[in-house]
Amino acid sequence: MNITTVGLDLAKNVFHIVGLDAHGHEKMKKCLSRSQVLKYFANLPACVIGMEACASSHYFAREFRKLGHEAKLIPPQYVKAYVRGQKNDTNDARAIAEAVRVPSMRFVAVKSVEQQDVQSLIRLREGAINTRTAAANRVRGLLGEYGLVMVKGLSALRRTLPEVLEDARNGLTGVFRRLLNQERQHLLELDAHIDALTAELTALSKQDDRVQRLQTAPGYGPIVASVFASVIGDGAQYRRGREASASVGLVPRQHSSGGKNVLMGISKRGDRYLRSLLIHGARAVVNAAQKKDDPLSRWINRLREQRGMNKATVAYANKMARIGWAILRNGTTYQAAPVS
Repeated sequence: MNITTVGLDLAKNVFHIVGLDAHGHEKMKKCLSRSQVLKYFANLPACVIGMEACASSHYFAREFRKLGHEAKLIPPQYVKAYVRGQKNDTNDARAIAEAVRVPSMRFVAVKSVEQQDVQSLIRLREGAINTRTAAANRVRGLLGEYGLVMVKGLSALRRTLPEVLEDARNGLTGVFRRLLNQERQHLLELDAHIDALTAELTALSKQDDRVQRLQTAPGYGPIVASVFASVIGDGAQYRRGREASASVGLVPRQHSSGGKNVLMGISKRGDRYLRSLLIHGARAVVNAAQKKDDPLSRWINRLREQRGMNKATVAYANKMARIGWAILRNGTTYQAAPVS
């Protein structure tokens, strides 16, 4: 059949594939069950297999590479432009097969098993933090219904909850005191769970040379460096630092037409969690720059005076992403500019 390119539409149980020859003509169309996928591609001559970067895509990409195929992952939003006709699995697979042949297409780096381990740890920690925040907000809202308004923040909640439970004159019923105490125990369990996940992530970061090199740059701690390394990988999929920064959504959003360039706020594309961590790390560097006189701090302070705190923070977060890409791509450490 001379199939050189295959588009695979991933699913839970039913997988659709479309095969193209070297000229882009459709030569094969099949529907496979999950148990048949790897067996089918094991008997297929080596070819390029395109998939959307979604659930289980990294696993299948690793398995296809073991079988001698070239597996490529495409962001789903880039595949949508190639879908013709009605929305169905076969048309999606055909669109993937056509998109993977485009020379200018941008691909997602395939994660190794070790990267997936770190990614899983990061996602579990992020989910636990979100659960804790939701629980704290829920407790604060319920207390407001009893006329007890609490200061925002987890530290204030931890400090005030025991006092509320022990105060017999605040009008709380026995039923609500029991429920409130259960929620307090739940918050303490979440704190312990998050601390354990953080400790494990910190321990893994000490074993990863990439994470250690990232931490030589200002703003990168164990958490930020671990998340950045797990998302960006070795940086080979980006030609320059700006592309890595753009993938995180830290570059201006464009709305240009007719030769008139209009730049707006940051695009906020890509990994939202990584972007928030970069901005938090940048904020710490911007705050500390006021007491320093090195070239980087002078640049930050000048930008802060001209554009304000928030824009200076995002600007350095952008620079952090570029610095991080250069460290990962070139296998180096951060080299600060000499003080004149």
